[in-house]
Amino acid sequence: MGWISEIPDSEAQGPLRQTYDAVKARRGKVARILGVHSLDPGGLQHHLDLYMHLMFSAGPLSRREREAIAVTVSAANGCAYCVAHHLEALRCYEKDEGILATVRDAPDRLAAPRLRAMLLYARRLTVSPSTMDEEQVGALRAEGLTDAEILRINLVTAYFNFVNRIALGLGVEADAQEVAGYAR
Repeated sequence: MGWISEIPDSEAQGPLRQTYDAVKARRGKVARILGVHSLDPGGLQHHLDLYMHLMFSAGPLSRREREAIAVTVSAANGCAYCVAHHLEALRCYEKDEGILATVRDAPDRLAAPRLRAMLLYARRLTVSPSTMDEEQVGALRAEGLTDAEILRINLVTAYFNFVNRIALGLGVEADAQEVAGYAR
């Protein structure tokens, strides 16, 4: 739970019940970041639709790349909740703990040029958005990224800045039980 009241799964009714049931059918359980939306079922559904599209739909970028962006952005924002969740998800695609730590703490040290360019763009957009210019997009193109991929990098980055602020602003926290057990 966060710092505001929430409607628990056991008390959910109507549209909230339908959303909770759909989430549990797909993912196995309802994450705390979704539960904190329970007083606004419409907002929860729109948030969930955007998340599912950006992170799970077919399209540009691999899941590994999307999860790496989530970790880098969340680490830059100091959002322990999202770092924990998305580092766990990234472990499904990346087994090397050194690379995982580098994605989280020092993406500029990554050996893979494409991923490094993506994460540096995401981190800069997160920590100093007013300094962005066409040069950052050019750096992505120089690594062979298409405009559709660049757009998805931007959208995933913007989404995690949004959700980090929900978690941080409402006190949503993760523990080991919260992070484990999701269908990926």
